Amino acid sequence: MYACMLVLGVATVATVMFIDKGQQTDEKKVDKENKKIIPEIVKPKEIELPIADKNDLQLKLKSKEVLLFDLTDEKVIFAKNADQKAFPASLTKMMTVLVAIEEIDNLHTKVTVPASIFPYITNANASVAGFQPNEQVEAKDLLYGVMLPSGADASLALALHVSGNEKDFVKLMNQKAKTLGMNNTKFKNVEGLHDHQHYTTAHDLMKLVQYAVKNPSYRKIFEAKQHTVASTSYRAQGLSFKSSMFSKLDMTKKRNFILLGGKTGYTPESGLSLASLASKNGKEYAAIVLNAPGTNRTEQFNILDTLKLYKAM
Repeated sequence: MYACMLVLGVATVATVMFIDKGQQTDEKKVDKENKKIIPEIVKPKEIELPIADKNDLQLKLKSKEVLLFDLTDEKVIFAKNADQKAFPASLTKMMTVLVAIEEIDNLHTKVTVPASIFPYITNANASVAGFQPNEQVEAKDLLYGVMLPSGADASLALALHVSGNEKDFVKLMNQKAKTLGMNNTKFKNVEGLHDHQHYTTAHDLMKLVQYAVKNPSYRKIFEAKQHTVASTSYRAQGLSFKSSMFSKLDMTKKRNFILLGGKTGYTPESGLSLASLASKNGKEYAAIVLNAPGTNRTEQFNILDTLKLYKAM
């Protein structure tokens, strides 16, 4: 549970029990390719948390579930309904990418994009990166295709490459969630399409981000603004895509923080969502915002709320 006290003009202190440090510690084991990060088991601890005047931030935020976390000092900065169950939409793909990275020994491995996945993608009206049936690309290209344009084609191609079918890959996702202590999370698919039994919380997603960004391969993909796939037999010029978050931002605008990376999500049932990473005054922060009003074509309140959070610190 989170305690969050917002007092205008007055700083106060809240005691917060947060992420089980059995999932996060500076003492971590890394495999020979520096991809799999295996956390040590450490008991959770209480944190004395300063909560300053946020200028009624809670009232200004349109997202229904919010969590702002100091990754450097491992402290909650702001929480709003952080343990409320919500639909993750394409934030699901953060786990898809993590599991794929940890399961694929060589990210330069060539993967064939199965033709069999495209009727399902078309019928579901899912977002795609733009890969073609039977096109051969490196696994890392598919990972960028999942994270940046939120491609269901890339997500399913990775799932079938690793596990042979989506169902077995989803089992790996749920096993990883359990390992990370994401006790209020359940995945039913790899692409985040709506299912009432496919849910998470802001708290659980923060556990995922907190763990995943310590993986160098994951962080590089999460922070990428764009990526170009090398030429294939299907396209001489290759394939380029941009981050769905950065493409919606005015990067010329001056801010008192640096937005490092992020993953957007949306379904009609989930609303707009965003998981992000930022730096400010030499420290790193992560924010999860879920269930903001609007659609992909309206004002992006998931992004606007995220900017408010980082600015308010």
